Amino acid sequence: MIASVWTNVILNPMINTLLGIYTFLFHNFGLAIILLTAIIRLVTMPLTVRQQRSMEKMQDMQRSKKWQDIEKKYKGDRARIQQEQMKLYRELGVNPFGGCLPLLLQFPIIIGLYQSITRALAVVPAQLLELSKHIYPFIPAAIIPLNSQFLWWDLSQPERVVSPHLLGFPIPILTVLVVITSYLQTKMTTPPSADSQGAQMSKMMSLYMPLLFGFFAYSYAAGLALYFVTTNVMTIAQYAVLGKVDWRQMLSLRGAS
Repeated sequence: MIASVWTNVILNPMINTLLGIYTFLFHNFGLAIILLTAIIRLVTMPLTVRQQRSMEKMQDMQRSKKWQDIEKKYKGDRARIQQEQMKLYRELGVNPFGGCLPLLLQFPIIIGLYQSITRALAVVPAQLLELSKHIYPFIPAAIIPLNSQFLWWDLSQPERVVSPHLLGFPIPILTVLVVITSYLQTKMTTPPSADSQGAQMSKMMSLYMPLLFGFFAYSYAAGLALYFVTTNVMTIAQYAVLGKVDWRQMLSLRGAS
C-alpha cells in the first residue's frame, strides 16, 4: 500500500515531469536534470525559509545571556542543563524541533527526485522495461532510451574524464564539484552548537559528508553527480538570497564554536 502510494504520488509524476522536460529541451538530459531540480527547489522554498528562520531563532537563543548563564551555573550537570534549557525554550516560545519538520517534509521530495533520475538513466533491457511501467501515455515512447550525453559526460556511466588542459590524468570534475559544493552546503545548513560536543559533531559532518557524497558521485552514474551539484548550488543560492550567510565561517575548516 505504502509502496503504491509512493509510486503514484511521488515517483511517477517526477519521472514523467523529467521526461517531459527532456522532450521540451531537445532531448538534453543534463539540462532536464538541472531544470527539474531548480523547479523542485523553488516549490520547496517556503519550507527552506521556515527552516532557516527556526535555525536563526535557535542561534540567537544560544548566544543569549540566559543560555550562557545556564551553562555556567550548572556546569558538569548535563541533565540539569538540558532541563533548564527546555524551560528557556518554552519561555521564549522557541520550538527545538522547528527546523526538523520542514526538512522532513522536503525529504520525500528529494528522494523522489533522486529515484526519478536513476530510473530515467535506464540503459539495459531490464531497466528499460521497468522504466516503461512508470511512463504516462502522453510521453512519446520513442524518446526511450534517453540520450544521456551532456557536454563531454555520459550521464548513464560513472564519471571518468581525462582533461588535457589540466594535469594530464583522469580528473573527475563533477566529483570534485560535488565535494566542494557539499562542503559549502553542509556548513551553511548546519547550525552552530553552543556546546563543545555539538561543535565537534558539526565539524565532523562538514568534513565527512562531502567526502561521502563525493564517493557516491564517483562510483555511480554521472547523472547523479550532476544532480548533487545542482541541488547543492540551488541550496547555497537559496540561503544566500535569504541573507545572513557568513562566508568567512563557511570557508573555514574549523567547526562552529
